[in-house]
Amino acid sequence: MNERAPISIEHTQLRGITVRNVIVTVISTISIVISVMTTYFQLKDDIKDVKSQQETQNRVNDLRLKILEDHVNILQQQIDELKQNSNH
Repeated sequence: MNERAPISIEHTQLRGITVRNVIVTVISTISIVISVMTTYFQLKDDIKDVKSQQETQNRVNDLRLKILEDHVNILQQQIDELKQNSNH
């Protein structure tokens, strides 16, 4: 009699490699890919946020610079007026 115990597909070998090992490898690879993609998208969002904050800061700095330039112009006008008044 040639009775064999039933072999599950997980224990079938293909040139020394079991299907179970292939399944574990594929699942591990999928897990790694998902982890890498999640990290990538988180970093992408973080970079986008930093870029947005930087653009906002640049606008604020531009406004501050404009205000300072206006103040300098006003002060220069006042100095010119003072000079003219002192010469008369």
